[in-house]
Amino acid sequence: MSVTIKRVLLWQTEIQDKPGALSAVLEPLAQAGLDLHAVMNRCIPGRRGRATVEILPRSGRRASALARAAGFSQSRTEALLVEGINRPGLAYAVANSIAWAGISLRFLSAQSVGEHYSALLGFRTPTERRKGESLIRKVAADADEATSGEPAPQ
Repeated sequence: MSVTIKRVLLWQTEIQDKPGALSAVLEPLAQAGLDLHAVMNRCIPGRRGRATVEILPRSGRRASALARAAGFSQSRTEALLVEGINRPGLAYAVANSIAWAGISLRFLSAQSVGEHYSALLGFRTPTERRKGESLIRKVAADADEATSGEPAPQ
């Protein structure tokens, strides 16, 4: 199967929505040499002048300590990091499968580089995250079967 799925812990903080605020909150992490897999910054609807920043450190206790020291707290969002070989229509297939299961995603952030993709998906509950993981595995297996012509392993 051309997909890896891993439950991940996001860290978040709230900042002012103004020039320089994002770089200021990321500066101590960069100075400490923390390797970040993802950074997401967005305005908070209904809260003029406020934004949220979420980060996904690459690993470990040191990352947790550095994130806390920089003012981040653990996000309550149940998140999955999904990586694999990109296929046309894959994001749609994942979103459609999750929608048909009655799950509303908190967020989906995906990008491809060359033939590979990386996606972060946020769920409301552990149950929805586990169901989402199962659905993503099925979609990936179906995509593998469609490209190889061989049935996916069950």
